[in-house]
Amino acid sequence: MSVTIYDIAKEAGVSIATVSRVFNNSNSVSEKSRTKILTIAKRLGYHPQAMAQGLARKKSKLISVIVPVISNHFFMEVLEGIQDELGDSQYDLNIYNIKLTDDIYEQVDYSIKRGMAEGYLIISVHLLEKQWKSLKNFNVPITLIDEFSTEFDSVSVDSIEGAYNATNYFITEGYQRIAMISAQNRSKPVKDRINGYRRALEDAGRFVQEELIVSGDDEDRDGFTEKNGYQAMMKLLKMKDLPDACFCNSDIQAIGAVKAMQDTGRFIPLIGFDDIQLSEFFGLSTMRQPMREMGTMAVSKLLKRIGNPDAKVSHTVFSPELMLRSSTDEQTNKHTHILEKRA
Repeated sequence: MSVTIYDIAKEAGVSIATVSRVFNNSNSVSEKSRTKILTIAKRLGYHPQAMAQGLARKKSKLISVIVPVISNHFFMEVLEGIQDELGDSQYDLNIYNIKLTDDIYEQVDYSIKRGMAEGYLIISVHLLEKQWKSLKNFNVPITLIDEFSTEFDSVSVDSIEGAYNATNYFITEGYQRIAMISAQNRSKPVKDRINGYRRALEDAGRFVQEELIVSGDDEDRDGFTEKNGYQAMMKLLKMKDLPDACFCNSDIQAIGAVKAMQDTGRFIPLIGFDDIQLSEFFGLSTMRQPMREMGTMAVSKLLKRIGNPDAKVSHTVFSPELMLRSSTDEQTNKHTHILEKRA
């Protein structure tokens, strides 16, 4: 059930009139009581505008997508899948772009409070589980993409498996010093890919060399940028004992890493993660995650949730597929790079 001013008044130990005066910005309420009431309201997920829009939301025929950094290639391809699935429905699509430099939870919280949508698709927004639980208080259908919470339906890819398989490919090919270009490990996918990389090495009886896990200094988009990949590869290429292969946390970083190798005349076999449209044209070997399919699946889940709010929460996890191209082919690249021989 939705939270009402009656619930807030009961917990705060005040009258309904007092709660109402707080939300109407009346000066006749003490600052202590005002702070107490607003704190309780925030914890319970109550917002007067959001609650007043309840009836309108049910008839809005609007789906809102909450997404950070819409220029990211991964997000764009997921959005294509979302649009494809919504094309034959009666729903319109609204996109709310949040800033990674600001408080992410506050932005998500605000976008749902002020929204008229019947349901929300939240892409690659990484919150604490207690924050997801707080959003549950809005009592509105939400489906997560590229993230997981026990509270909501979700669609994701097995990042641990993907990183494991990419690293294991290099191991079986005989490479010894396998590096990893990472991103900011605030997000679950990045943490999972680091774990997958570690597990592959450990299962092969190898020690994890921490100095071979690197990231660039650029923190824009949590490090998922060409610049970050370029900086990270430059760090690897400056090592006295060079790595002889590299798994990269994302394709967009891998493209930057390729540029670093071109600028220095060196080649290290490279596998990315995503299989964005640009990857094929760059000849980038990568772990393919079905981004469009993730978008269509998420819409399907959300529409089912709108039709049946009490259904059991469901999670779909895709397995990534290794796509081998020229970035892992030493013979193809040795004519255009100074090839560092394996130990």
